[in-house]
Amino acid sequence: MTILSYIYRFLSNFAFLAVVYFALNFLTKYEERTIIAALLLTYSLMRVVSALRQFQFYSRIERLESEARAAFTNVTDSPAKKQAIREVSALRQQGELKAYMDLLFLGLISLLCIAKIVGN
Repeated sequence: MTILSYIYRFLSNFAFLAVVYFALNFLTKYEERTIIAALLLTYSLMRVVSALRQFQFYSRIERLESEARAAFTNVTDSPAKKQAIREVSALRQQGELKAYMDLLFLGLISLLCIAKIVGN
């Protein structure tokens, strides 16, 4: 299931990149292309800020994980709690990887938009 979520995130980001590319290439007037590129840059900036906030959230979760591991290292009768900590850790790592994927594609979209604004 994890692999499918990665594939879905990659394909949805790639589809968005393709839509942006074709939309900017099919616009013939420079003014229209510039307006659309500026709007897409604004949208990308909002998503980048959201992704960076996710990293702040993930760092706080990681700190809680380390505190929970330290609290349960001496306790031997809590396998359910240790399993919960492992699951949270795995979900955090998956979320971080997905956020990195989002940032990669948003960076590519930003470069494409800037190239279309600067170029003829």
